[in-house]
Amino acid sequence: MTKVTIYVTLRESVVDPQGIATTEALQKMGFEEVQSVRVGKLIELEMDGSEQTVETRVKEMCEDLLINKVIEDYRFEIGEVAGK
Repeated sequence: MTKVTIYVTLRESVVDPQGIATTEALQKMGFEEVQSVRVGKLIELEMDGSEQTVETRVKEMCEDLLINKVIEDYRFEIGEVAGK
C-alpha cells in the first residue's frame, strides 16, 4: 500500500485573502516576526499499485479534480503506509 501526500497552494501571482487575514491576526496577537502567510491544503491518499502507476494516477487526479489549474499549484510525495 502506498501513501501519497499532496500539497496544494495558490500560485504566487494569486492574492491569498486567507493568508493576509492570518498574517494580520498573528501580528496583532504579538507575533510581529511573521511577515507573510500563504494558506493551502493537504490531501492524503492510500493507494495500491506500482510507484510509476501511482504517480501517473495522482497527476491525473490532481489535474482532473483535486486542484483548480487556473489558480493553484501542487506537488506530491509518495511513501509507504506506516504499519502496513
